[in-house]
Amino acid sequence: MKLKSLVAIFLLIWCTDIFGVVISINGQAQVQIVMDENADVPVHYAAEELARFLKEVTGADFRIGTQLEDGWNAIYVGTCGPAPLGDFQNEEIGILTQGDDLYLSGGGLRGPLYAVYTFLEDYIGCHWWSSQAQTIPKRPTLGFVKIDHRFKPVFEFREPFWTDAFDGAWAARNKCNGHSQRLTAQQGGRHVYEGFVHTFYSLIPPDRYFAGHPEWFSQIDGKRTHDRSQLCLTNDTMRVELTKNLKERLRVNPSATIASVSQNDWHGNCQCEACQAIEQEEESPAGLVLRFVNQVAADIEQEFPNVEISTLAYQYTRKPPKITRPRPNVIVRLCSIECSFSVPLADERNQKFRDDIVGWSQICNRLYVWDYTTNFRHYFLPHPNLGVLAPNVKFFADHHVVGLFEQGAYTSPCAEMAELRAWVLARLLWNPNLDGEQLIDEFLAGYYGAAADEIKAYLTLIHQSVIQSGDWLGCFSPDDAKFLNYDTLAQGWMHLQAAEAMVSDNTELVQRVQVAQLPVMYAVMRNWKKFQQQAADSDLIWPMAKTPDEVYEQFMQIARDKKVTRLNEWQDGFALLDDALKKAKQ
Repeated sequence: MKLKSLVAIFLLIWCTDIFGVVISINGQAQVQIVMDENADVPVHYAAEELARFLKEVTGADFRIGTQLEDGWNAIYVGTCGPAPLGDFQNEEIGILTQGDDLYLSGGGLRGPLYAVYTFLEDYIGCHWWSSQAQTIPKRPTLGFVKIDHRFKPVFEFREPFWTDAFDGAWAARNKCNGHSQRLTAQQGGRHVYEGFVHTFYSLIPPDRYFAGHPEWFSQIDGKRTHDRSQLCLTNDTMRVELTKNLKERLRVNPSATIASVSQNDWHGNCQCEACQAIEQEEESPAGLVLRFVNQVAADIEQEFPNVEISTLAYQYTRKPPKITRPRPNVIVRLCSIECSFSVPLADERNQKFRDDIVGWSQICNRLYVWDYTTNFRHYFLPHPNLGVLAPNVKFFADHHVVGLFEQGAYTSPCAEMAELRAWVLARLLWNPNLDGEQLIDEFLAGYYGAAADEIKAYLTLIHQSVIQSGDWLGCFSPDDAKFLNYDTLAQGWMHLQAAEAMVSDNTELVQRVQVAQLPVMYAVMRNWKKFQQQAADSDLIWPMAKTPDEVYEQFMQIARDKKVTRLNEWQDGFALLDDALKKAKQ
């Protein structure tokens, strides 16, 4: 027998004795990937993804089939193989070693796929930081002693609403399933809304109905109006028409799992006698909305039994009603828009919201939350809310929330720490019991490499500054907030410059650090004259380029290279920075 054959046999015996389940030895596959011959399309995709990433990890080629060949061990994907895994709820996963075999299974279309990604991430160390960045370890010899892992996610709806998180491959690998994630059928699909939010006027358009039916719209100060108002929710004729329109939309959108029947994005609720009487009886305008939505949900239920009706508890409807309860097919989305995000939602500063979520959690079985994780007024301003992401997600889980929409900078890439927030949120939405600080450190090390410590020092500085300032960190915070002072930004810039120096030999990492520098440049540009005067008065060394033109060009070069499209939620282009440059030069 040849020496190589003897070595191979010895390694196989040794690995089997050490590991139990042996995936590969020295870049040679020791298992086949097996799935049921009638497996759904996502199971085929899961098997392909497993083979793909195992090859990247080990260097081995793994065969995929529906029959296990003699002499081979198996990785069973989906509901196949002899192991008694039992039944799974939707999206619940199971990872099990039994004998020499490995089982990756789960419930629903996405469960087996999530089992594969969880195995790759938690047991092998694969990470998909962004749509363009990943870490895949190299382990030519790969095996496992024992795994017995079963997990069901707390949240049925998981959507980090950040531009990069819309990428379908990233979303699937990070186990997100929201409406905006571009997930294909082979990736198990997603939750699909018919009308995502603020749908009153899309279901009853004023330009179509107001002239003939002004009574369908809010009465404000004694006059029916459609100008920044709502619908008259006690008008049964209007409700019948709205339901008819909704059914027509659902018939042409058969993939929809949720339909939005929700207030417009302003106040203007109806003041007619009938509407006001119900609001007073319920001690909240939410009671009137919920009665209306409940009736719509009842009216569509027979034809569309698999569609939930979603409405909002938002601004004037945030307080839960005294009497009415949501029907089983009604989802209430509670919005945290008024909160401060420099402190956790459980903090006394956010007591009103805390009281409302407690109230809704007691009456609602399908409670979703629309949460806010960026500064919509200034996407590129430092926004030190990283420390509250984990406590807030855990707070939602503890209050029986089952769906979470984390709205971020969704109209442009590369906003302030966008990739970090999207990844950390995805991990927390899958498992809200994870340690947020550990997740941040894990991302920084994987995404920024040797620059991680300096990036962390910058982030720590900014977060300490907002706590010390006492600023209310809302999702529309101004660019002259106290925590954005000269000392903090100057020290932060020094850390970011040091971070770039740490990775100067790696072009890709330099570019990532430069994107992380944009928020400090933006904050300085927006306050150029004030900071220049402070530096001069205190005889401080100015840390950046000495002219606003130079800082502007530096910002714009990075922004253009990264295809940044806007600096806030509403305006295309760079008007906010252009205005700052003009003021700095006046």
